Amino acid sequence: MELLQFFKSIIDGDKAPVVICNLQHEIIYMNPAAKTQYAERGELVGKSLLNCHNERSNEMIKKVVDWFKESKEHNIIHTFYNKKQNKDVYMAALRSEDGSLIGYYEKHEYRNAETMRFYDFT
Repeated sequence: MELLQFFKSIIDGDKAPVVICNLQHEIIYMNPAAKTQYAERGELVGKSLLNCHNERSNEMIKKVVDWFKESKEHNIIHTFYNKKQNKDVYMAALRSEDGSLIGYYEKHEYRNAETMRFYDFT
């Protein structure tokens, strides 16, 4: 089985939304959680992420991408805390095997304690 299938399975199984963009800010992939989260906006794959944000947010997105480009060590940055959903949101760099920046994605980390019971097979 191809390694790509394993990585896709990890992203698709994540309960948090994952939106992956290329360096032209085009949305190239959304996991099922992201499609659910942003369903009211319609199909976003193939569209510009910049069309989903206001001018200030677009300015910050571009600054983060420029920061990612400055160094292979610049790979993740905290962008905001969403109080309503009790989560932190980050932008993370995506790099090729040689360390070149190829894109970025939005990473959500929820602060709520898990309510699922341990090893609940029911």
